[in-house]
Amino acid sequence: MSAFAEQLIAWRRELHQHPELSGNEVATTARLRRWLEQNGLRLPDLPLHTGVVAEVGQGEPLIALRADIDALPIDEQSGVAFSSGNPGVMHACGHDIHASVMLGAAQLLKARESELPGRVRIIFQPAEENFTGAKAVIRAGALQGVSAIFGMHNEPSLPVGVFATRPGAFYANVDRFVIHIKGKGAHAARPQEGKDAIVLATQLVGALQTIASRDVSSLHSVVVSVTRIQGGNTWNVLPETVELEGTVRTHDREVRSKVAQRLRQLAAGFAAAFDAQITIDWRDGPPALVNDPHWTAFTEQVAREAGLKTEPADLHMGGEDFAIYLQQIPGAFISLGSASEYGLHHPAYNPDDALLEGAARYFARLAEKALRQLSQH
Repeated sequence: MSAFAEQLIAWRRELHQHPELSGNEVATTARLRRWLEQNGLRLPDLPLHTGVVAEVGQGEPLIALRADIDALPIDEQSGVAFSSGNPGVMHACGHDIHASVMLGAAQLLKARESELPGRVRIIFQPAEENFTGAKAVIRAGALQGVSAIFGMHNEPSLPVGVFATRPGAFYANVDRFVIHIKGKGAHAARPQEGKDAIVLATQLVGALQTIASRDVSSLHSVVVSVTRIQGGNTWNVLPETVELEGTVRTHDREVRSKVAQRLRQLAAGFAAAFDAQITIDWRDGPPALVNDPHWTAFTEQVAREAGLKTEPADLHMGGEDFAIYLQQIPGAFISLGSASEYGLHHPAYNPDDALLEGAARYFARLAEKALRQLSQH
């Protein structure tokens, strides 16, 4: 194993042992700043509470690489020797992997700084998991002057050394809803005296599933999931209120709007049928991540040149706030295989460190080649 690979693994494992939740990545930021400064990277003074931005190279053009750095509120059960030392918090999505990959890419680019035909800005973004980090980075000015941006996510279902992406829509729109149902409480032995909010809620859950199966073309991707039902506190009383919570995932803007409208229509119809009150708290999450076709093809070409096995990625129903960057400037988001038996957000998730060196070298190569292409136009 090379000294470079050993360094990446050491960085990754230290980050893994000290995970921090979205917006609280204070110690993580301090570590990243120290490691970047030790490798001679410039750190522009940007108004970020957590997260850090580094730069290498001189002049124009300017491209950006992005890693996310926050963890999840999960108790780790991976059993690795470097497990989380912060109870109830775990890098269960691999953001420690992403940050280490981009640290490595920054180190490699620094070694070739005099030969770079422009600048590379490396963004270590906080708060991806609650979808606030990309907006904070943009407000801080980190995208100013950037012509293209690239990012990654590890993919546990793919072997190490496999690259996957797709042009156009890749990750989903992510929306959240909370439905408040108010009926009329009653004794469980005399249900006719009340308006049963639990019966209403259970029938509404079933009806919501018809949105994907009957209201939207099967050629479109739609998921409507109710993930929480809360109501009642004892065995012999019909509760007056029930609350439902869930998520909607789509890839098309018009479908996204249609699903939200249909959900409200169904809720209104059930409220009328049961003579109850229903209110909906709809919360827009990040938009669909839409890769630029040119830069997507470019990332795939560089992957082949780097010896990675390339394959087309399936549509992803998860959310990713890298999408917000792609609403501002063109770029591409890719998947790199991490070969974990357990998937993302699982307490036993355990990605293979072997991906680190190849991924870091890939992104350094990608950044330099993107600069060269832009400088020729």
